Amino acid sequence: MVDRLFDDSEEERPHEEAIKDAPLAVRMRPRSLDELVGQEHVLGEGSALRTAIESGRPHSAVLYGPPGSGKTTLARIAAGGAKAAFEEESAVNAGRAEIRAVIERARERRRSSERATILFLDEIHRFNKAQQDALLPAVEEGLLTLIGATTENPYFEVNSALLSRCQLYELRPLEPDRIEALLRRALSDPDRGLADPPPVGDPALAMLAQRCGGDARVGPGTATTTSSRPGSRPPGARTSMPRSITWR
Repeated sequence: MVDRLFDDSEEERPHEEAIKDAPLAVRMRPRSLDELVGQEHVLGEGSALRTAIESGRPHSAVLYGPPGSGKTTLARIAAGGAKAAFEEESAVNAGRAEIRAVIERARERRRSSERATILFLDEIHRFNKAQQDALLPAVEEGLLTLIGATTENPYFEVNSALLSRCQLYELRPLEPDRIEALLRRALSDPDRGLADPPPVGDPALAMLAQRCGGDARVGPGTATTTSSRPGSRPPGARTSMPRSITWR
């Protein structure tokens, strides 16, 4: 079970979770809509999703898109803007017992502090009908704001009753120029990115971005060595590629 529960403190909100010694992936995860790149078709100015997040009133939604398109990141940004408790579960590991526990915590939270709860359910398509049905009452009464993420077509994998209570947003693979922007950000931000970045030329960045297939996590994934021929670098020479960045 993956369980992320944040209280009201600033340092424990989803978009504030990066710490100095955390992996590069955690440090560089976008913390706001302004930092998020791509997905303008659902996050453009005046769009329903952007307005809901900026107003601090996110609605239940299913985010459908390929790996690395920003589903988890978008859910965390929504929770941070709403100042809501954020619970994260993966349908790969969680079952009805875990969901019931989340619902009970949400109920107690509402009773004691009137604080909202956002449940991010990754791989929601892996829940069977009974497991998905267990979410229905809590979503319908507004006890939980559900944000489900899936790489599979939700019209085939998510119960129609649950889907009817959620907005569906399809995320697209990131364009190479968007991934290149993320790579440049990691190289130019000494606090959250690389404190001592190696020199990386424009052609290398463009090549990496082009080869990602729209997945932000692939960008520098295996780029820990240069593509130069064996013996073309002196022993101990620094790599010309940044270390890996991972977003979901």
